[in-house]
Amino acid sequence: MKKILLLSFLCLLTIICFAQDDVKTLREEARTFLQQGEYDNALQLLEKARAQQPNNLDVLKDEVFTYYYKRDFAKSLEIGKTITTRDDADAESFQLLGMTYKAVADYKEGDKMYKTALKKFPKSGVLYSEYGDLLQSSDNKSGAIKLWEKGIELDPNISSNYYYASKYYAKNGNIIWGLLYAELFINIESLSKRTTEIKGQLFNGYKKLFENRNDIAALKTSDSPFGNAVAETFSRLTDVMKNEPAPETITALRTRFILDWYAHNTKNFRFRLFDYQRQLLQDGYFDAYNQWIFGEAANEDKYSIWIYTHDEDMQAFQKLQRSLLFKVPAGQYYEH
Repeated sequence: MKKILLLSFLCLLTIICFAQDDVKTLREEARTFLQQGEYDNALQLLEKARAQQPNNLDVLKDEVFTYYYKRDFAKSLEIGKTITTRDDADAESFQLLGMTYKAVADYKEGDKMYKTALKKFPKSGVLYSEYGDLLQSSDNKSGAIKLWEKGIELDPNISSNYYYASKYYAKNGNIIWGLLYAELFINIESLSKRTTEIKGQLFNGYKKLFENRNDIAALKTSDSPFGNAVAETFSRLTDVMKNEPAPETITALRTRFILDWYAHNTKNFRFRLFDYQRQLLQDGYFDAYNQWIFGEAANEDKYSIWIYTHDEDMQAFQKLQRSLLFKVPAGQYYEH
């Protein structure tokens, strides 16, 4: 009798494992169709997966995502609303529904949904990022930047909050925080189309800094001791900004900045970005790092020549970059 029960249990376990593997395979095949833009084929496979496991949250999220890309927003909303009421709904479930609300410009319902989501996941940087983007789309920019800042404070390694915040500050004349958040972004998310976009923004930010070198004191704000310290450091280096902004002159400025910063602010403020820059400077990678950031945005032809004549330097830096995971430690957020 015991042998029969054991055999039955093993058979049941095998069936369950097979079903799980089969669902996994169906999801992977559906994802391939989705990437190829064959949404109906993807949905057919996901329906088969759901027939095997009707309550599989991942399958349901895949369906929401696929209907979203198919632009069948009614179906995406229908399934998205269902899964976000479940006890096991994760942050991504709410994110997918939020994307759909934004797509149909239902900002009122999206706002309600994100408030519910953040009560359940109060430290989710992804939700702060997406909620801020929704508010920005509804022309509530002041509300959006507060959410991105909160996301940076609570979940400092989600790149999108830096992406949106850097663009906000660049457009609204806050040079210091536009520069800082842009550079944090490209180090956290270093290989995407958005990286190329923000590199260009970062170069333009330094151009503005050079243009306003005689009025850097105006960058100070009474409620931001850290930002004031950054502006104060730049104000001591205006002699380096007399030439036209280019990768070489920006590198010279940033080298002097790091040396000055650690001479005056080591005990007052810890900041991962500046620690990283100092390490690159000490290890001989700082020139290549700055060319990686500013070279193409400044002048593609000159950048190509620099790469050709400094191939080993760039390869060494990129090898280092691939081997390191740039992470911002908790507790290094400075209000402003």
